[in-house]
Amino acid sequence: MSFQDQLRSLFVAEDQIPEQYRIDELHQREYLSNGEMKKWDGPVTEVYSPVLVPTPEGLKRKLIGTYPIGTEKEANEALEAAVAAYDNGRGEWPKMSLAGRIKCMEQFVYKMSEQRDLVIKLIMWEIGKSLADSTKEFDRTVEYITATIDALKDIDRQSSRFEIAEGVVAQIRRSPLGVVLCMGPFNYPLNETFTTLIPAIIMGNTLLFKPPKHGTLLHYPLLKAFQESFPKGVVNTVYGRGANVTPGLMQTGKIDVLAFIGSSKVANGLKKSHPKLNRLRSVLSLDAKNAAIVTKNADLKLAVSECILGALSFNGQRCTAIKLIFVHKDVADDFNKLLSEAVSKLTPGLPWHKGVNLTPVTEPGKPAYLKECIDDAIAHGATVINENGGATAESFVFPAIVYPVNEKMKLYREEQFGPVIPVIPYESIEEPIAYQVDSPHGMQVSIFSNDAKEISSLIDPFVTLVSRVNINAQCQRGPDVFPFTGRKDSAEGTLSVTDALRAFSIRSLVATKMNDTNKHLINDIVEEGDSSFLSTRYIL
Repeated sequence: MSFQDQLRSLFVAEDQIPEQYRIDELHQREYLSNGEMKKWDGPVTEVYSPVLVPTPEGLKRKLIGTYPIGTEKEANEALEAAVAAYDNGRGEWPKMSLAGRIKCMEQFVYKMSEQRDLVIKLIMWEIGKSLADSTKEFDRTVEYITATIDALKDIDRQSSRFEIAEGVVAQIRRSPLGVVLCMGPFNYPLNETFTTLIPAIIMGNTLLFKPPKHGTLLHYPLLKAFQESFPKGVVNTVYGRGANVTPGLMQTGKIDVLAFIGSSKVANGLKKSHPKLNRLRSVLSLDAKNAAIVTKNADLKLAVSECILGALSFNGQRCTAIKLIFVHKDVADDFNKLLSEAVSKLTPGLPWHKGVNLTPVTEPGKPAYLKECIDDAIAHGATVINENGGATAESFVFPAIVYPVNEKMKLYREEQFGPVIPVIPYESIEEPIAYQVDSPHGMQVSIFSNDAKEISSLIDPFVTLVSRVNINAQCQRGPDVFPFTGRKDSAEGTLSVTDALRAFSIRSLVATKMNDTNKHLINDIVEEGDSSFLSTRYIL
């Protein structure tokens, strides 16, 4: 049996799938807008899993459900609901006390947790993520919400006092920005979407939420939780083709914040659609081509272990994935041998298989694109150096280590977002530095060396080129309390538990001159508790 046939044989009939992991088709015929679960009788999008099942016509992607193809009409209705709920900052939600908003968010977390098993199963089936990683994504998202609540309480405690300077007394707090358009990615459709959506809501904004193309259905079980936890119009969903519905929303000028995780090309188009760019705040996480640099002083076993995690976790379908490896010529042969051996030990399988390392890739067109990249590299002098590298069976793509890669190849420039590992030999450390200088991306880099002076000499140039330098470790987002951003075309704004709360709010202050009349006035307001903003109360 050929290796491709072995991969193909992993797709089994549905009755051979353990019962607890089988999925019933989920047909969404409603959407959340203005506090109502509105019925949908229009056209729908069919959702096919990257997991295939045998049929009389051969292997076919499993149909797992459908969701609405909304139009500009529904999108504009959702926008008007969000605008009305915000009401120029006078709506129920932006005026609500912080304690009230936190209580609503805690209710949402409780209701969200009730849907845990179904959402995890939908993540598995909809994007092909392993059971372990799907479970981790859900649980990490719940932890993120809890951490966000705690961080907000801390910010509130710090801003509950008055500041006095040059005869002026003031209280400085954070206020919401308005209406947020939130769009998340398919690779972390729950977690990364919620890392913008949750802080946007809890800071008092209202929002439109458009789920990613791959990873839409898994949000359906949570719509009821949104509806029952927040006032009407605070959370509104938008469905339909992004190119059809989102530019029109931006063109209205009523979107105050664009929260988008995806390609810089799409983000740039959306921003340009807005008529008042100076009023639009953008929180963006975009393209990345993170490099690893393996010096001749590296622990090669450690470097290989971390590069495998960095390049191939969730099949390399992560913005923080290592997408290019520079290795010093003196150790390139040894590194490549160890890397090939490590890849050969990875286990391909279906998402629910225990210990699985490689699962079907999410996007239907991805296997063909990766083959195109590999063929292009071979045409320009590279070789696939690992056994079975690039072998493809339907949605399975076995990782390919491509060596030696050079600047003529697509793999040198393009973000492959899949299980292909380009390796570039270098002689002078100036070569990887020059690559990063010229690159349009600037998210992260990983440096592998046990020489302190060598690492020191690389930290300083790279911290001005990327936003995070990882020493003897893979590129990654977490922990969530750390800042997550990028330079150049890789990001705009900063995310972390605390930074996200700042990103979706603005510092506002109430100030007056320090005289007896004003002191009595401020004291009366604080003592009567008539203002949510001007207050010394805080939440423990």
